[in-house]
Amino acid sequence: QVHLVESGGGSVQSGGSLRLSCKASGYSVYCMGWFRQAPAKEREGVVCIDINGETRYADSGKGRFTISRDNANNTLSLQMNNLKPEDTAMYYCAAGFRGGDSLDPSNYRYWGQGTQVTVSS
Repeated sequence: QVHLVESGGGSVQSGGSLRLSCKASGYSVYCMGWFRQAPAKEREGVVCIDINGETRYADSGKGRFTISRDNANNTLSLQMNNLKPEDTAMYYCAAGFRGGDSLDPSNYRYWGQGTQVTVSS
C-alpha cells in the first residue's frame, strides 16, 4: 500500500510557474507519475519517472515541465514553467504501476487526492 499526498497547486497567470510535490508513504520501485484531469475531460498522463530517473513526457508538457524524484525521501516533484490556461486541471500523483503504457492512468494502482492548478490568461 502506498499513500500519496500532493501539494503545491495554486492559481497563476499565463506564463507563470508552479512546483508540485508528492510525498509517498511507501516505496514505489517502478514508475511514478503525474496525471491531470480538467473539468469534463478524462484523466491524462503528464509525465512519469522510474527509479533510475528515466522519464517519459506527454507532448503537453515537453519543454515546459520537469519531473524529479527523491528516492531517499520518497518524494516526487513536478516543476511547471510557462503555464498556459489549458494546463488548468486537478493534478494527481500516482504510483503502483502495473505495466503497459506508463502514461495510461488505468495502469496505476495508487492515487493521491489531487491538487488544483488554475492558469488564467
